[in-house]
Amino acid sequence: MPKNKTFKPCDLVIYGGLGDLSTRKLLISLYRLEKAGLMEAGTRIIAVDRHRKDNAEFVDIAHKNLHSFLNDDIDEDIWQRFSARLSYLKIDLTQMEEYQQLHDVLHPETNVLVNYFAVSPVLFKSICQGLDQAGVLNDQSRIVMEKPIGHDLVSSREINDVVAEVFNEDQVFRIDHYLGKETVLNLLALRFANSFFTTNWDHNTIDHIQITVAEEVGIEGRWEYFDHTGQLRDMLQNHLLQILTFVAMEPPVDLEAHSIHNEKIKVLQALRPITENNVEEKTVRGQYTKGFQKATPVPGYLEEEGANTDSTTETFVAVRVDIDNWRWAGVPFYLRTGKRMNYKRTEIVVYFKQLPHNIFKDSFRHLPPNKLIIHLQPNEGVEIEMLNKVPGIDGDIKLQKTKLDLSFSEAFKKNKLFGGYEKLILEALRGNPTLFLSREEIEQAWTWIDSIQKAWAKTNEEARPYPAGTWGPIASDSLLARDGRAWEG
Repeated sequence: MPKNKTFKPCDLVIYGGLGDLSTRKLLISLYRLEKAGLMEAGTRIIAVDRHRKDNAEFVDIAHKNLHSFLNDDIDEDIWQRFSARLSYLKIDLTQMEEYQQLHDVLHPETNVLVNYFAVSPVLFKSICQGLDQAGVLNDQSRIVMEKPIGHDLVSSREINDVVAEVFNEDQVFRIDHYLGKETVLNLLALRFANSFFTTNWDHNTIDHIQITVAEEVGIEGRWEYFDHTGQLRDMLQNHLLQILTFVAMEPPVDLEAHSIHNEKIKVLQALRPITENNVEEKTVRGQYTKGFQKATPVPGYLEEEGANTDSTTETFVAVRVDIDNWRWAGVPFYLRTGKRMNYKRTEIVVYFKQLPHNIFKDSFRHLPPNKLIIHLQPNEGVEIEMLNKVPGIDGDIKLQKTKLDLSFSEAFKKNKLFGGYEKLILEALRGNPTLFLSREEIEQAWTWIDSIQKAWAKTNEEARPYPAGTWGPIASDSLLARDGRAWEG
């Protein structure tokens, strides 16, 4: 990662500047960077969309959204500085001649052009060609691409091929916002800066690892998109596999992008394929039905607005993952993710092996395993669960489970915790590709996910019902129970 904390001024052009991603995530994250004093002087933010607006109208939209999502916690001096960076261009992204408008607003002599594609991938080709024909690109120009980058390996390659016609691979920054979370990045420090983890991070000491990404929300008006995608491709293909690679990768030579990318790719290459021969044993599909969340009734997936009542799309998926290499031989990784679950939770739980002999049978018939619990959200931090003696002088040694708790908000009170987007936007402006995905990573992940999707299709694997507000279908518990294990919490 680059040691310098500054970057050349940028012209950040957001395509889809009036869309949800821009107004609900990007502009808010950029304001927070402004507030933290991390925005380089001279950097400008140019929103591009097809709607007829002028600069003043766009600034007003940005201001209203900030008030809405930041609960009116806006510093007017910071807002004045931030709003001075904002401007708007009306461009129909399918019309090549309209990209010429960028010539009049960009500053190629002083600013690096950063193109943020906050639109559907169907428009990526038009944008790349429009920028190329407008002659506004140079060797320093770069693009930031949001998921989904395709819906399978073939479509992913098609998108990447289109982009590669105009941009070199080192100019392409593919975002997975989970990679901007402090606790995901802390995995590098946890694993490779602490000897008691580094020397105990393999099949000799670890029994199994669980990764959970649970969502409280349902479809939230995204029915058409989600029903053609499903939870496997929407969440597991990117977020969970990226977390998995950080947990399982070998130590990189250094912290440079290519070193980290190479080790992550090796993990993806080592994933044991899931095919029609083992898909019923290794995976569970689920679809939520009506239920309750926080005592409030919520509809089932097939009852959501605009729903196709015959849909078999999964809103939950659990998978047993095996990594065929020396470090992880015999250590299963259990991954689960779903919508309308009991509560919002993203965590990694590392179960260490039980001790072979127990001299404390008065307390525990079988000594429970030590656990390392890494909370990614909502409360970022790390816990270690271990056994300690209960204080007392009655002559008996009684054990009790206790936790060593490192809450990030408590341990680092003077350091503000940012969301994933702030970190990734900042690194894109700096031109640091370390926390972004390479083309080979994405294509390797799709290769593995496609095998599951094909196996489900061949075996007609059903989406098992589970009530909203629960932890998924009963079959998900059976996935671990057949191995003599259970989900955390």
